Formats: sequence, C-alpha cells, structure tokens
Amino acid sequence: MNYKKRAALLIIMIASLCALAVWGVARFRYRSLRTTADWLQRLPTQDAVVFYIDFAALRKGGVLQMLSGSLPGSKVVEEPEYKVFVMKTEFDYMRDLDAVLACFTPRAKYLVVEGRFDWNSLQSYAREQGGACRDALCRMSGSTPERKISYFPLRPDLMGLAVSPDDSAAIDMEATAARRRTLEIPDAPVWISIPPALLKTGTDLPPGTRMFATAMQDADDVSIAMAPSGNRFEARLTVQCRSERQATTLAAELGGITGMLRDMFVREHQTPNPRDLSGVLTSGTFNHLGTRVLGSWPLEKGFVEGLFGGE
Repeated sequence: MNYKKRAALLIIMIASLCALAVWGVARFRYRSLRTTADWLQRLPTQDAVVFYIDFAALRKGGVLQMLSGSLPGSKVVEEPEYKVFVMKTEFDYMRDLDAVLACFTPRAKYLVVEGRFDWNSLQSYAREQGGACRDALCRMSGSTPERKISYFPLRPDLMGLAVSPDDSAAIDMEATAARRRTLEIPDAPVWISIPPALLKTGTDLPPGTRMFATAMQDADDVSIAMAPSGNRFEARLTVQCRSERQATTLAAELGGITGMLRDMFVREHQTPNPRDLSGVLTSGTFNHLGTRVLGSWPLEKGFVEGLFGGE
C-alpha cells in the first residue's frame, strides 16, 4: 500500500471514530433527557416555583382546544409580533408545543420546552431580532433590558430556554443543576410546586388564599395538580409534612379555614361563585395519609379559563 492510500485510510478511520464518538455522546445525552424527572435535574429548583403543562395530553383529550382562548399565550395569537414569529419560525404552540417544564427563580426563568422545532428558522429569527447564535446557543433581547433570552437544543425536539439579565443563562442547563430540591412529580397534565419559603412571605397571593398559605408554611413541600374530572376539572393538593402529627394538625386546620369561609358567606347572605376563588376555596376537602396532607377542590370550566387567561 503506497503512502497516499495509507494516509487516506488513516483519515477515514479518524473521521469514523470521531463520528462514532459524536453519535455516542449525542445518544447518551438524548437518553438522559427522556422523562420529566430527567428534565428537572437540569433546573435550579431550590427555592423556586416549578410548574409543568403537558400540552400534548391536553390536546389529545380535547382540553387544549376547549381552552384555546384562555391558555398562556393565547391572548397574543392575534398580535402582529406573534404572527410574524409563527411565519418566520413555523412554530405554533397550538400545533407544535408538547410540554413545558418551567422553573422561576428570583433572578431568572428557566424552561425546558418539548415540541417540533425548525432550528434553522429559530436561529434566523434570533439574528433578525438583533441577536446572535454561536455553537447552537442563541441570544436575543427581550421586552426590557433585564429580560435577555437565550436558548439552545437539548435534543432536536427539546429546547433549553432562559430569561435572565445574563444573556447566556440557558447554558446553565447543559449540566445537572447544583441547587435543587427533591420534588415528587404529580400524575397530572398540569401541576405546580411551591417552595414553603414563598408561602411564608405571602406576597402576590390572591385574596382568600393567605390563610391557607400560612397554614402550610412549615411543610417540606407543597404541590397542586390540575386534571380533568368528568365534565369539569379538579385541583389536587399534596403537602409533604415533617411528621404524621403535623399532617394530622394541618389537615384539620385547612378544613377549619374552609369551614370558616363558608360560615362567612352565610353570615353575609352571599353565595360562593364556582367561577371564582370564592366558590373554589369554600369547596375544598382534606385528609391526611401518613406524613402527607391530601386535598381537592372542584374547578368549573369558567374558573379554569379565567385562571389560564390571567383574568
């Protein structure tokens, strides 16, 4: 074999080994992000509000279509900016978005977004908006100076996205987050996990909910899941307490608050409205199972529409 043939063979072997290595890394990386629990590992969930929406499940069950006028983002569907975004990127949340897992910290918002993406179009869109893309990471300005947007592909159908004063914050999601709290993922298409530290402040809570928040502020974890139940919805509360005694006391306290609210409406000769918080908060039921407190509230469609629509 002459020198040129040996050199060509060596180049082919090196290229093959490099391709195999890239394939192996990509395969490992994609397999490590197959479940929602895997996604959570990438988010700094310590002292953060975490929420999840399974758009694919809601779409399959007809719920997404039913609430299409009130889901997050639906109010901007007719806005010129959104129409341009859809046209430039060919991405429409009603059709292409499958799931969102979000983590809101005091400084930044981190999202893992599953869907069908045209990454070339997304990169072109970022550049058209005055941003830049390098090594798969795109950066662009948001609506205010402290809202800088960055995103990159965790895998072809999975985006890591951040909104932060740091224009490269999304890159934090490349590896397992250092500051995380243990979360149990509810079996529901929509859920939110609230850190007890947030309940202690009581800030930005809707009227009528502060007493419930105060009662749960010493728990280890609080989550609320929402799922269809017959022809309406149901909110399911799970509170992880530190002891069975604490769970027994908390279940009784939450039931007592609910009864007090009912009595207040009776004294004032008013009827709770199932389409707003007055109807929801007065209809809760609670019990305890070991160190957990379990609760549920029936949710009418009108209330859910207002909740998602921010009304």
